[in-house]
Amino acid sequence: MRDFVDGTAFNNEQGNRARKLFAAVVLAALDDAIADDKKYGNGPEQIARWARSRDGREVLTCAGIDPNERVVSGLMEFVGKGVRTSVALSREESERRHAAEAQAEAA
Repeated sequence: MRDFVDGTAFNNEQGNRARKLFAAVVLAALDDAIADDKKYGNGPEQIARWARSRDGREVLTCAGIDPNERVVSGLMEFVGKGVRTSVALSREESERRHAAEAQAEAA
């Protein structure tokens, strides 16, 4: 019984690592689309094309993201904002956004 539990825990941990790896691929695709948007102006279309492609759908699924049109539109909106993923995930950016929202509500 103990070996079964250890094996299950190991498999779960391996699955979590794989999911994180695929999530990193999604973040890299977002950064590439943002760079394309700044350079060529077609970032949202690029990420939509990738997310709708067979490879993109597979990567999104392996990252634990359901590859539906709502997700594609969210990815396009994120790329359209032009904020790189490393900045968007940072604490400073989060605090700045909350402060801006609080100012907007107070005004």
